[in-house]
Amino acid sequence: MVVSAGEAEQVQPPLVPPPLERVFDQASVEAAVQQNDLAQIGVRPRLFPYLKELWKRRSFVQVMAASKAEAENQNTYLGQIWALVSPTINAAVYVLIFGFLLNVGRAGIENTIAFIVVGVFMFRFFERSVMAGAHSLNKNMNLVRSVNFPRVVLPAAGVLAELMMLGPAIVVMCVISYASGFLPMSGKVTIDAYWLLLVPAIFLLWLFSTGCAFMVARWVAMTPDLDNLLPHVLRILMYASGVIFSVDRSLGQFSWGWLLEYQPVAVYLYLVRSSILNEPAYTPDATMWVIGVIWAVLFSIVGVLIFWGGEEKYGRD
Repeated sequence: MVVSAGEAEQVQPPLVPPPLERVFDQASVEAAVQQNDLAQIGVRPRLFPYLKELWKRRSFVQVMAASKAEAENQNTYLGQIWALVSPTINAAVYVLIFGFLLNVGRAGIENTIAFIVVGVFMFRFFERSVMAGAHSLNKNMNLVRSVNFPRVVLPAAGVLAELMMLGPAIVVMCVISYASGFLPMSGKVTIDAYWLLLVPAIFLLWLFSTGCAFMVARWVAMTPDLDNLLPHVLRILMYASGVIFSVDRSLGQFSWGWLLEYQPVAVYLYLVRSSILNEPAYTPDATMWVIGVIWAVLFSIVGVLIFWGGEEKYGRD
């Protein structure tokens, strides 16, 4: 078969591109990474750059926390007032049942109302902070899968939102505690310089709660069944932390009572109560402050490390 020169040009085989390894050799890839500041995705970043990136996004954490706090109860008639009403109702129920019916004041508590109110308000903040951390990844999974950012931002913003909502509740707690001192058969609550210790006490509780939120955020993300178990664990912790009775006066006679007295939540309840109440069993104690600082630093560091350990797995089913 004879073909013309033009036809021969048309039937020439197509040009085969050079292998990719020749076009994108190791040197060119490294040069592109350095020039464009690229990073490999799907891997866990190093710890210190990870923390540095979190610090750079602190404004985003604040904005996200403020939006979460503002969106809370926005579809209800009372709106943000529920942040005050809900803990007040809980405290009133516990005061009625344990303060008057069961008379926990027999365990050496002079002002039962103020004692229980402070415990309920403070533990509610811790409880809601832990649950906010547990749900931080699952409720923001679309964001986790679509945007590259340090995931630790999410539980941190959740706990910060709870801290913002705690501010007005603290005022209500202090007012109720002070007013209860004018009731018959209740110890007086005086306003003095010790009330200033309330600020560092809540700060330490916030650090501790943030560390706990980091831990449960990873555990629930890896094992969703823990989300159903967590409320029961928190309820047991409430009764083991002296929210409605004095751990020292009620369980101090047991050899293991000191374990409950110096466990973190009980320590922070002690610090807050010693700041605003005049209870003989809850006087300002430097040892408890040292223990509170240790627990806050320890849990915040360990919490970050635990959460960072699973950074590359979040959002990857």
